[in-house]
Amino acid sequence: MKAFFVQIKTNLGKAYEVATAIADSEIASEIYSTAGSYDLLVKFYVEEDQDIGHFIAEKLHSIAGIKDTHTITTFRAF
Repeated sequence: MKAFFVQIKTNLGKAYEVATAIADSEIASEIYSTAGSYDLLVKFYVEEDQDIGHFIAEKLHSIAGIKDTHTITTFRAF
């Protein structure tokens, strides 16, 4: 499994609704609310051979209330 993080900017006032929708879809490992340019930080895992871009486009971008995303890929956990 490979891990990656996605910072999510939501429409105004929709952070909790988006977080709940992500949690309900059971696609994320961890979901955090954040301060700053993005409203949420979400940790995902996919299989080694799964395409991250396709996963995000299909599973995440279809959730109502998401305005923008920034994906952070990871290489190694210490």
